[in-house]
Amino acid sequence: MHNTDTFTGPSFSLKNRLARVLWGVVSFVLFKPSPKPFHSWRSFLLRCFGAKVNRGVHVYPGVKIWAPWNLELDDECGIANGAIIYNQGKITVGKRAVISQGAHLCSGTHDYTKKGFPLMTRPIHIGDHAWVAAEAFIHPGVTIAEGCVVGARSVVTKDMPAWMVCSGHPCKPIKDRIISDTNIHLDTLLVSK
Repeated sequence: MHNTDTFTGPSFSLKNRLARVLWGVVSFVLFKPSPKPFHSWRSFLLRCFGAKVNRGVHVYPGVKIWAPWNLELDDECGIANGAIIYNQGKITVGKRAVISQGAHLCSGTHDYTKKGFPLMTRPIHIGDHAWVAAEAFIHPGVTIAEGCVVGARSVVTKDMPAWMVCSGHPCKPIKDRIISDTNIHLDTLLVSK
């Protein structure tokens, strides 16, 4: 962080703040008004600002991204309109993972135990094949493991396990996630690899 006392100055450097201003202009003029099917165009714009975007990614025009350079998107993941990617720290979204409308991934918080209330960032990782459902909130430093489903409007304050359906405030594992078209529990597939 640039400054550890948020009462006397900004937490981020001038370079960071200027980059965010430029991104805000580009986002407003070129990203948000782009037609929904123009995923490649939005991926290109994100790459221009330092995001790591793999093939087949679907980021919709209504997504709010704080800092593209702190974003990594793996193959064929999707981020829906209205999602907020508040990535003051690194956020990674795995292969074929889905972030639904209104979900809020927040990788920054403040240390309320210190006089200067300094900003702290903690990375968020969304695993392959995971789904963060509508309006869920993911706290800084959380990992949503592979195949995990986070229910709508859940508040996730700690890591969630692989191939589980999790929900609530605070979010907790509820049951195994079973893929019905094969009628095989995915833990069996992972063990047999």
